[in-house]
Amino acid sequence: AKLAGVAKVLLADDAAYEHALAEPVAALLVSLAPGYSHVLAAATSVGKNVLPRVAALLDVAMISDITAVVSADSFERPIYAGNAIATVQSADPVKVITVRTTAFEAAAATGNAPVESVAAVADPALSSFVSAELSKSERPELTSARVVISGGRGMQSGDNFPLLEAIADKLGAAVGASRAAVDAGFVPNDYQVGQTGKIVAPDLYVAVGISGAIQHLAGMKDSKIIVAINKDEEAPIFQVADYGLVADLFKALPELQQAV
Repeated sequence: AKLAGVAKVLLADDAAYEHALAEPVAALLVSLAPGYSHVLAAATSVGKNVLPRVAALLDVAMISDITAVVSADSFERPIYAGNAIATVQSADPVKVITVRTTAFEAAAATGNAPVESVAAVADPALSSFVSAELSKSERPELTSARVVISGGRGMQSGDNFPLLEAIADKLGAAVGASRAAVDAGFVPNDYQVGQTGKIVAPDLYVAVGISGAIQHLAGMKDSKIIVAINKDEEAPIFQVADYGLVADLFKALPELQQAV
């Protein structure tokens, strides 16, 4: 309600939405959509789960992962793993859009919009809540961290990720990983940075033992400063890095830990 530009906040606090299941939330948004020209959500796991359902129920096109607004009906979005930008235009009466939040500056907290309650709509009863498991970490959340240090296949084993964690703890950083490291079982899936993982744009991104596959670059190339450590001087990651160190990471990381 305090964000600049917000005219009104609709509050749906009925018990039906306690667990934010995609189907009932989508049904609620569909009931509200005729009064609006655009329905937007962040391109998070929740947004990407709910909004395609909304678009399907409204029988309109889904516009995914936009990085810029050209006009009221035209938007830019990355394609080909971020190597090109497409401008898409929609003639639908309601535009349903997910937004890559890292591409936009945060709105100022200078507003004072009124909050209005909305009633629940009929539950489609297509799913039910069973349980939730929450993983907790004292480190910052990956997508909102100002500093991220990520490891790739070059880490060789999950047993070596504590080398990154020790540095992350000193820097107040989040720990990420490439898809190769996740697929190899070094770390859990929620560490993954890339086109099929999490999109990050921190002030500082440190890539350790990451070659720089296209799908990984798509998830971190908007970082303000990129530092790469890799023993292969031909690794693609160096093409996007602001600073690069060609070195054995198992020698470089202990020295880096002492230096920070």
